[in-house]
Amino acid sequence: MKQGDVPGQGTARGRGRVTVRAIAAETGLSIATVSRVINAQGQVSEDTRRRVHEAIDGLGGHAPATRPRLPKTGLPVLVRCPYKLSDYFGALVTAVAEALHTAGRQVMLDVGDSRVDVPVLRDLPTARATSGAILILPPEPAEDLRFLQTRRYPLVVVDPRTPVPRGVVSIASAHTAGARAVTGHLLDLGHRRIGFVSGFEDWLSGSDRLAGHLAALSEAGLLSDPRLHHYGEPAIHTGLRAGRDLLDLPDRPTAIACFNDKIAVGVVQAAAERGLHVPTDLSVTGFDDSEISRATTPLLTTVRQPLDEMGRIAVTMLVRLMERQALEALHLELATELIVRGSTGPVPVRS
Repeated sequence: MKQGDVPGQGTARGRGRVTVRAIAAETGLSIATVSRVINAQGQVSEDTRRRVHEAIDGLGGHAPATRPRLPKTGLPVLVRCPYKLSDYFGALVTAVAEALHTAGRQVMLDVGDSRVDVPVLRDLPTARATSGAILILPPEPAEDLRFLQTRRYPLVVVDPRTPVPRGVVSIASAHTAGARAVTGHLLDLGHRRIGFVSGFEDWLSGSDRLAGHLAALSEAGLLSDPRLHHYGEPAIHTGLRAGRDLLDLPDRPTAIACFNDKIAVGVVQAAAERGLHVPTDLSVTGFDDSEISRATTPLLTTVRQPLDEMGRIAVTMLVRLMERQALEALHLELATELIVRGSTGPVPVRS
C-alpha cells in the first residue's frame, strides 16, 4: 500500500477514506498539491482547496489521515549549494530547508560560492555527522556521486550539473520542454532569426535548453545558424556582451532567447545602447521567472520553474531513501510553464 492510501475507499458517502492518489486523479492536481491541502502545509489558493474538498465529497468519503510530524531527532541532513544564494539558488535552498523542517528533519547548510572547491562528499559516509544529503547543482565529478552510492549514503541531486551516475536519485525541471515552448512562442509571433544565449557549455541545463531551442526551430523547418549562439556565465554581463555581438551582426536577430532572466536583462541593456526598443525592435525572453523578470521594463517573458515543488519532492525522495523505502522513479522532471509578458511581440517590419 502506498503512503497516503487508506483502506476503505468507497463509493457511498461515509464508507471510508479516499486516497490522495484518487483525489489527484479526480481534480487534475498533483499529489504534492493535494497533500499540501490535506496537511495544511504551504500556500494553496482557495480555489484549489475547494476543488480538493469537493472531490473528497464527490468520491464519497472523507480526507485521508494527515501524516504525523516526525520528531526532530537524529543526524541533520546536509544541504549543499556551493553558489551565491541569490534568485534561483536562494529560492531552491529555501524550499528544501522549509520542506526538511516540515518533515521534522534538522538541516546542515553548506552554501556560498566560496564552498565550490571544498571537497566534502567523500567524507560524508564516514564523518557520521549527517543522515543524508541534498546536493544542488553539484560541481563534483560523477565519481564522487558514485562513491557515495556504493557506500549506500542517501542523497538526492537537484538540477544536476552533469549527467548523474546510474542509480543516483535526481530531480530537475523540464529544461528542454521549457526552452522549446519559449522558442515556439517566438516562432508563433513570426520570428525566424532567433539568437540564443546559453549558460556554461558543460552544464546539463544549458545543453538541454539549447536542445529544446533547436528542436523548436527544426519543427518550423529552420536550420540553426551557429553565429546566433553564445555561451557564458549566467549573469547580466554575459547578456550584455552577447547582446552587443548579436545585435551588431549585419543580419541581426529579431528575437533573442536567453538561458536565464539575468542574461535577458543584459540583452535588454545591449538593445537600449543601440537605440532599439523591446519588444518593438527586438523580442527578448528569459528563463526561471525570478524576481528580476518582474522588475524590468517591459516585464520579461520567461519560463517558470516549480522550485518550491522541486524542493519538497527532493526532500520526500531523500526521506524515503533514508528510511530504506523503494522509490517509484529515480529521475524526475517537473513541468515548466511559459509566462508571456511584455518583452515579446510580433516580428518587426524592416524597411
